[in-house]
Parts: sequence; C-alpha cells; structure tokens
Amino acid sequence: MTNATVVGFSGNLARPSKTRGFVGHFVNEIAGRHGLAAATFDRDVVGPTLGAARWTRDLDDTGRKVLDAVVGAEVLVVGSPTYKGSYTGLFKHFFDLIDPSAIVSTSTPENFEIFFQAPR
Repeated sequence: MTNATVVGFSGNLARPSKTRGFVGHFVNEIAGRHGLAAATFDRDVVGPTLGAARWTRDLDDTGRKVLDAVVGAEVLVVGSPTYKGSYTGLFKHFFDLIDPSAIVSTSTPENFEIFFQAPR
C-alpha cells in the first residue's frame, strides 16, 4: 500500500494528556519499526463541531480530515481514559460517525496483538 499510515486517536478531553502521549508513543514505535508515516490526533483536534454532528458532513473541514485519516489508516491505535467504567462519550461519538461501509473490507491480520492495557 502506498502512503501507508499509522494513525492514533485519543479520546482525552484535557491537555496535556497522558492518554494522547501513550497513544502517540505506540504510533511512533509502530511507524518507526515498519517505515510508515505517523499521525496522532485527539478529540480536541476534531474541533467544536464534533458534539453537535449527527453525520460526517456536519463536521468542519478539520474534523472531516481527521475522520478521513482514521478511516484511511493502515494501522489504527486508539485510546481513551475511562469515565465511569467506560470510554469517553465524545470518543464513542467520533467513531459512531464513521460509515460502517467505509471500513467493511478492513481485516484484522492473523498476527494482530494488543500491545498494552493500561493498569488500573
């Protein structure tokens, strides 16, 4: 695949963010080991239109570019702090905006691994 990219997305609302740093670390490690391009985003980069967006078209230009990068990634690294035992709401909302048909042909390689799980 040409222009293969490792994309990270963090659901944290605060900056600086340990979650974004954690995601970014793994994005850079994977990209470096495999010679891929790397990009890391967080919920804040998507912009203020995220909360009100009912469809992808409701995002501003920056939000759509981030969503396109996530959908087009060869490798996706995601992370969210837990809030009341689950991921953050806007993190889920961002992924809910992705049309399932956009990733329908995406497969999980046989050597897929979960690299980490944050300690509690």
